Amino acid sequence: MEKYISIKDLEDAATTLLPKAAKDYYTSGATDEFTLGENKTAFQRLRIRPKCLVGISHFDLHTTILGERVTMPVGISPTAMQRMAHPDGETANVKAAQAEGVIYTLSTISTSSIEEVAEAGPNAVKWFQLYIYNDREITKRLVMRAEKAGFKAIALTVDTPIFGLRRADVRNKFTLPRHLKLANFEGHLSTKIHSTGEGSGLSHYINNLFDKTLTWDEVKWLKSITKLPIIAKGILRGDDAVKAVEAGCSGILVSNHGARQLDGVPATIEALPEVIEAVKNYNVEVYLDGGVSSGTDIYKALALGAKMVFVGRPALWGLTVGGEAGVRKMLGILRKELEYTLQIAGTPTVGDITRDMVRHESAYSRL
Repeated sequence: MEKYISIKDLEDAATTLLPKAAKDYYTSGATDEFTLGENKTAFQRLRIRPKCLVGISHFDLHTTILGERVTMPVGISPTAMQRMAHPDGETANVKAAQAEGVIYTLSTISTSSIEEVAEAGPNAVKWFQLYIYNDREITKRLVMRAEKAGFKAIALTVDTPIFGLRRADVRNKFTLPRHLKLANFEGHLSTKIHSTGEGSGLSHYINNLFDKTLTWDEVKWLKSITKLPIIAKGILRGDDAVKAVEAGCSGILVSNHGARQLDGVPATIEALPEVIEAVKNYNVEVYLDGGVSSGTDIYKALALGAKMVFVGRPALWGLTVGGEAGVRKMLGILRKELEYTLQIAGTPTVGDITRDMVRHESAYSRL
């Protein structure tokens, strides 16, 4: 693991190891993939404004998320079907999160079950990402299982009436390898993804399964069946953030689904300030994912108001190259980079990072 010193190093190694269909599934975005690139380059248009001679005697990355103490404001996003990356899949990922003291989010369409992940990481802070199925009993059972297994929150995906058009998956006729299954289900729901229909097996899977008719009333329904806090995952607009909070959500995850849903939407770091402004008078936490690949990216998101960031693909890269050790290496890289950024920027604790620490490049181009 010593040879990997950046997230890019892990990505380069992982993409040479993965089978083509799995690599394309993990790396691709919607249609022309403009937003996929923008998720990263938008961070580069922001400039950090460091303070000098602040007298740093200590530094601290710890923060509290929904009442849970974590070692740094970085969590692992839900990504589907992780056993394509490594035989241990989600169980290795949650073990790494537990060891590093960060939040792990399990996907509904995972290749390790809720119970397997709970057993692998009994002391990890675990969230469960939820899709709402047409069959509400299926959805209710998933939520009940997650609550029983000790998960701490439900991350409700709100940006997916259907899955986005991902051309790489269509070309590859992507399916889950037949030795794997969607482990949270039995029978047809666990194996339907082995067939493709006319294109992507993932799109074929959700046909007639996910509920397109969802409204914010579904948050109220969820609150009637669980005591777990609900995070709305997939918000890009301030008015949607307000609707989520008013429906009862405790958190907002500013996300464009890794640029995998609709091309041409804003990068998440671009959408973040609007959301922060919209909910500033509400008691709600705001998080961000999408394009985060360095400690300075994390810092910029925190400066613009995010309470925490999540990383999805970087965890997959670490998982691919080294299982649990690889994910821990990925988190260690981000931790070290964030530690350096805080100190050199003159903001030794997470609480010291304020909005004036970052400006858009346009503030300097006027000179």
